[in-house]
Amino acid sequence: MGELLAYAGNRKFLTYLGMGLSTVSQLLSFGPYVCIWFVARDLIAAAPNWSEATDIAVYGWWAVGFALASIVVYFAGLMCTHLAAFRCASNIRKATSEHLLKLPLGYFDTHATGELRRIVDGCAASTETLLAHMLPDISGAAAMVAGLLVLLFAFDWRLGAACLISVVISFGAMATMMSGKGGEFMKAYMGALVRMNKTGTEYVRGIPVVKVFQQTVHSFKAFHDAIVDYARMAQDYAGTFCRAPQVANLTALNGLVAFFLPVALLLAPGESDFARFVANFAFYSIFSAVVPTAMTKLMFVGEASQMSADSLDRIRSVMEIEPLAVSTAPKHPSGNSVRFDDVSFTYEGAEVPAVDHVSFDVPAGTTLALVGPSGGGKSTCASLIPRFWDATSGRVLVGGVDVRDINPHELMDHVAFVFQTNKLFHQTLADNVRAARPDATDAEVREALAAAQCDDIVAKLPQGIDTMLGAGGAYLSGGEVQRVALARAILKDAPIVVLDEATAFADPENEALIQRAFSRLAEGRTVIMIAHRLSTVVGADKVVVLDQGRVAESGVHKALLAKGGLYARMWADYEQAASWKISAAVADAAAVAAAKGGEA
Repeated sequence: MGELLAYAGNRKFLTYLGMGLSTVSQLLSFGPYVCIWFVARDLIAAAPNWSEATDIAVYGWWAVGFALASIVVYFAGLMCTHLAAFRCASNIRKATSEHLLKLPLGYFDTHATGELRRIVDGCAASTETLLAHMLPDISGAAAMVAGLLVLLFAFDWRLGAACLISVVISFGAMATMMSGKGGEFMKAYMGALVRMNKTGTEYVRGIPVVKVFQQTVHSFKAFHDAIVDYARMAQDYAGTFCRAPQVANLTALNGLVAFFLPVALLLAPGESDFARFVANFAFYSIFSAVVPTAMTKLMFVGEASQMSADSLDRIRSVMEIEPLAVSTAPKHPSGNSVRFDDVSFTYEGAEVPAVDHVSFDVPAGTTLALVGPSGGGKSTCASLIPRFWDATSGRVLVGGVDVRDINPHELMDHVAFVFQTNKLFHQTLADNVRAARPDATDAEVREALAAAQCDDIVAKLPQGIDTMLGAGGAYLSGGEVQRVALARAILKDAPIVVLDEATAFADPENEALIQRAFSRLAEGRTVIMIAHRLSTVVGADKVVVLDQGRVAESGVHKALLAKGGLYARMWADYEQAASWKISAAVADAAAVAAAKGGEA
């Protein structure tokens, strides 16, 4: 709780003030019950001459006063705790968001957006419930239990003890549900919510594919399994583990009269002051309604405490991730060369390195192509240059300086990158391009778009570069998005450019335009490009072939073909695939098979 309240900053004291006011409110709430006892005592003593009970109206007004005072004080207490809780949740969101900004960019490739959103936003919201409502209820419930014990024994300890039996049973039932398997369930429950959030986000993003193939949620196995696992876990916990304790709890609380009434009937015949005994019986009959309220509050407080503890653990799991190391004595790169010096890198949890003792040089102003089979380590090498990850061993040098010794902001200014999947913001086309350099003028934006072969895109948009993209605006195709991403890179004007499968989703027309944009982008720059379409790397100054994380061979296109190695085999496969077409005979056979319901 101390760790959680530390996020409240200078509003921390409001939490304690709110808890104190809640305690006072709860004690004031007992006032009306005491007034009712005085009313019952006076009426029974005056019976049947009711007019002699002259103080009843006074007790009634006192009861109203206590009730109103309790409400006002409780409202003031909630105001205090809410102010502290909102500040705490806000600071948690800010702290986690600021910490995420310091993490290596590769971290976001291994952690789904839905999972992070649930931790940053959902977990902060769950702590808000604890601080704003449950903490004052904890102090109020503690005061209620203390006041309950005092008042239960203040008038007739025997009737009070009878009422206390249900409290003991309720405590035992709640302890059973909240401890042991109950505590483990809360962790599993929160974990299931995170999984459903993560897979649900992935499912929503994949809806176009699901609809194209006429599938249902059952086809999206991860999302379907997350829902089924959550439902099964909740049903097993509620139906198997909680059923008996909760039945006992509800029976004891709502059937309190089963303990109270028999004791009263046994004691009544032996009472010397029967009128007082009846007044006490009336008091306990009314006051016993407080018992279920007090125990229910305690139960909800226990649940919220477990949820908040789990939420804090998840927040801590993010905050404990080591941020990207920043050199205390940063160095400045001299030149735009890139060099891999015996670099190895292994992803967290992997047993085999993704990059294994890789070395190559990219002189300033030249183009290097990384090719090889899928999973060979090409994208990993590209991600090590802008420090999406840091090499496990060896060095990645930019301008002769280890990237770990360069200030991250300077490194980002030095390197531009275009990936195979690029995202556009829900902003205007101009703002999307200007994201690379916020101070760029409209003229510079138009020039970058023209260099990226985006003139046709600008021409078809209703408001030109001021057209909103995304929901409520215009949508662009995958190839057009790639060209806009290239415009960003051109506007950034970084001396080193990393291109990772930038033509992967482009149609032939867009690919031709993208290739022209590449030529414009590569002028005078150091370029590291990754491509499966080998036709795009023919003109590279050097080709490095990666296989299973190692350099299999390197050289220029013609020399590698002459070697007859892996690159030559890949080139032969590429040419065969490029010239492949469906013959008329095969097409006719497929049509006949389809008509007969067979397989082509």
